[in-house]
Amino acid sequence: MLALLDAWFLAPFDYGFMRRAVVGGLALSLAAPPLGVFLVLRGMSLIGDAMAHAILPGVALGFLLAGFSLPIMSVGGVLFGLLVALLAGAVSKMGGQREDAAMASFFIISLAAGVMLISIGGSSVDLTHVLFGSILAINSTALLLIASISTLIVIILAIIFRALVVECLDPLFLRGQSRRSGWVHSVFLGLLVLNLTAGFQTLGTLMAVGLMMLPATSARFWSKRLEGLIGIAIVLAMIASTGGLLLSFHLDIPSGPSIILLAGVGYLLSALFGRYHSLAAKLRRKTTPLALE
Repeated sequence: MLALLDAWFLAPFDYGFMRRAVVGGLALSLAAPPLGVFLVLRGMSLIGDAMAHAILPGVALGFLLAGFSLPIMSVGGVLFGLLVALLAGAVSKMGGQREDAAMASFFIISLAAGVMLISIGGSSVDLTHVLFGSILAINSTALLLIASISTLIVIILAIIFRALVVECLDPLFLRGQSRRSGWVHSVFLGLLVLNLTAGFQTLGTLMAVGLMMLPATSARFWSKRLEGLIGIAIVLAMIASTGGLLLSFHLDIPSGPSIILLAGVGYLLSALFGRYHSLAAKLRRKTTPLALE
């Protein structure tokens, strides 16, 4: 029994690429789910997907200029993601359009532009690598960059945590207390762009948002407190990232989709058996009055 457990859970990490992959996945699991929790609380769940596509043209330009240079591609992704966020905000203020509608428009344009740029300058293999990532292929430089970005996100999130909570619960109060309340939203979008830029190397631009949103939406079925939501989301993301890597190693399947699908299984199980708002919770509420009678 012990030999079987060792073969399944410990032996794969004898390989250097698996150790780098699991450390990168755990680093992203610390930074991404808290951002996802705040997106859910703010009713901006789909903004994460829009921003994931918004960084693609910048990543593509970095690829055209320097090939598969993660630092250059990351810088391009951050700059273009911030540009799209600023443009969406400007269009929203000038034209009276909702910010999510403006963001959706820009993300469609960004996706098409990014795919076009990569297709012009590379092959279908290059396009697949950027869109879907390859967590098993990250090197020490990529791992250091991912860990550094994740650490920066956690530190800044801790600094603006209280203001971010107030903005989620009562944005009008925050605006009345400070003229700089708009900076909280801007910094939050910046953190979102940074996280997605760190995640594209491992999960690709199309699926990087999965490790952010699926654990966050799953946590809503288990807790009503913010601290509980964040803690549970982080644990679920760590289980998904590590478990997905082990499944991909033993079953010889793609690692990125394995991680996201395992997070999806966690969401479905939470929706069925979670403590709050799940199918099981609704059945318990229906049977409790009958038991009292």
